[in-house]
Amino acid sequence: MENINSHKMYSIELVSTPVQLQQIAKLSSVNLRSVVNEETKLDQGFLTWEYTPELLEAMHAFAPSIIAMYKNEVVGYALVATHAMSEVHKEMKVMLDNLSALSYLGRPINDYRYYMMGQICIAKEHRGKGLFEKLYQHHRSSYGRQYDILLTEVSTSNHRSMRAHEKAGFKTIHTYHDHMDEWNVVVWDWR
Repeated sequence: MENINSHKMYSIELVSTPVQLQQIAKLSSVNLRSVVNEETKLDQGFLTWEYTPELLEAMHAFAPSIIAMYKNEVVGYALVATHAMSEVHKEMKVMLDNLSALSYLGRPINDYRYYMMGQICIAKEHRGKGLFEKLYQHHRSSYGRQYDILLTEVSTSNHRSMRAHEKAGFKTIHTYHDHMDEWNVVVWDWR
């Protein structure tokens, strides 16, 4: 268990129970762009995709995601999204199709061993405690031997998330529009 703050004990771990998947879905649903007010969007950020327990269970069957636990409750998550998950996640298929045309450091993106971080969220009362960085570090320690890079997309209007991703080591390699938003494609190179 990692002591992130002297008065609160957190553990950063892989998802291991259906209850944790339900807690991720609940945390996702209360932080959606369609649910949070404009002030919260600007100050705290927002989520674009909603994840149901059923979708999370189907994704988890391919690779478990990373969670932050506090007192047996999921208070943060960073979803693992492998290529195989596009079979169960329609929006991921669109994302992968868009990414296939990209290059990174002069090579086609598909020449790299990569997976996507599907979404990251920290419960409001647990933000500012280093959990964002800890979740990403656990991604690297759990999956870094299998993959060269971790890739994700961040809405260009989600300034808090963009700053946090840059601080964690991600670099923007492409920006594009789709039917939902304008996105920065960001890469964290683990090589």
